[in-house]
Amino acid sequence: MNWKDWMQQIDEALFISIHQAGSHEFLDVFMLLMRNALTWVPLYLFVLFYIIRYRKNKALIFLVCTLITFAIADYGSASILKPMFQRLRPCFNEDLQGHLRNLIECGGRYGFPSSHASNHFALATFWFLSLRSIGIRRWWWVWVWALVIGYAQVYVGKHYPLDIVGGAMYGFLVGWLISRLFIWWNQSGFRLIRPNRRLDALT
Repeated sequence: MNWKDWMQQIDEALFISIHQAGSHEFLDVFMLLMRNALTWVPLYLFVLFYIIRYRKNKALIFLVCTLITFAIADYGSASILKPMFQRLRPCFNEDLQGHLRNLIECGGRYGFPSSHASNHFALATFWFLSLRSIGIRRWWWVWVWALVIGYAQVYVGKHYPLDIVGGAMYGFLVGWLISRLFIWWNQSGFRLIRPNRRLDALT
């Protein structure tokens, strides 16, 4: 048995254990809610309010970097890495059909890495490191947020655990890189919108 088959067996065993031992009607509803993008709209609005309220002069660059982080994580995972690895989702594995509860439609054929995990770990990493660099701490909870969303993807049957791990690693790399860009922008004094000195002189 080669290492790929060995990792696949471990991944399937973890997937089955989650679906057999960890399933519950209440969790079904909760996990479906956690992976729904609309659930997190209040969080995104909170982040927007927070950065404008406490670091207004950094808000524009922070929001631009947030959008860049999401765009790179999402495009890279969905359009580059998934076609590259071509790893089938659990719902396309005939050996697992008896363990799937069909809480949600299968979706695309390929699942590695998880785009949900990539996107949310990228945002969590960027937010945590960037806010920390400008003196805003205690945002550790963004890691819990990303972990819950990643686990929900396994729970509803969309991904194997290693799909989440791969997505988290890729997302962390993207978030770290864009946080370095934000820190550079912040330390260099670069502004997306230059002040109008002529107007300032007249007022």
